[in-house]
Parts: sequence; structure tokens; C-alpha cells
Amino acid sequence: MKHQININVNGDDYSLSVDPRQTLNEVLREDLNLTGTKLGCGTGDCGACTVLVDGRTVSSCLTLAVSVDGKSIKTVEGLAPSGEELHPIQEAFIQTGAIQCGFCTAGMEMSGLYLLNQNPTPSEKEIREGLSGHLCRCTGYNQIVEAISVAGEKMKDSQTKEVES
Repeated sequence: MKHQININVNGDDYSLSVDPRQTLNEVLREDLNLTGTKLGCGTGDCGACTVLVDGRTVSSCLTLAVSVDGKSIKTVEGLAPSGEELHPIQEAFIQTGAIQCGFCTAGMEMSGLYLLNQNPTPSEKEIREGLSGHLCRCTGYNQIVEAISVAGEKMKDSQTKEVES
């Protein structure tokens, strides 16, 4: 028996009929065609499926869609909703060469965003701890840590410019 859920994804409201065993990852990728969120291990170990639910990171492969009824979800597609201008964290990943095969990138960016929202100027140790639930098969961790540090500076600069204008 299907369940009706209402969710907001990247600012858009959706009303969906979902199977009670359907994961949030399946809903995002298959029902909403938001394929930026990856399905890696399917057991919550790799972090590739990380999204924000009400501002907190979750493994979408382990989260049942029915459990996010009434909640707000942000995926990697929501970082640059216009599609014309990248989010500072996306710019930083490109700038530092943190994107290798790209499979882990969406999850890394979402966890990086969560970290920077909690701590705008994290230390290298704090960034590494913030990414501890993620695996990069290409082992490009140093560039990823640098990207999040650079993104923190970019986000701080853009907030300063917004306050000044």
C-alpha cells in the first residue's frame, strides 16, 4: 500500500505516493529525476548519497521516504538552483581540483556545506572529521579538504559583500 508524502526539495513542493520501503534516494533519483545524488554502497558507509533534510546531513540510501514527510530536502542540484551560477562550494571544488571521477563529489559538497553552516572557519582537522563518513575512491582527500576551506572563505566573503551592500 502506497503512502502519500509531501516534501519540499530544493525549494519546490512535491506530493508523492511512495512505497513504504522506498528510500529517499530512490525517490530523488527515480521519481524526481534528481540524479546528482548518487547511490554508492547502499549501506550508508560511503557518503555518496548525502543530502540535507531540514538542514542536517542524512544518508538518503538509509532514509525511508515516508520518514521525510513534511520536511525540506536539499540536494546538490539545490546548491545552484539557477543553473547559471555555481555555489561557492562548487566553485572551490573546481578551483582546487577536488573533483576527480566525481562520484563522491555531491555527497562531499553537501557535508561540506553542512559543516560550513555550523562552523564557517573550520580547521583542517575539523574538515577531516566532518568528512569522516565519506569515501573517495580516487583518494583525493587533500584537495577536497582544501576545497572546503576555500569555500568557507568564499562564503564568508560573499556574506560580507551582502552586508556591505
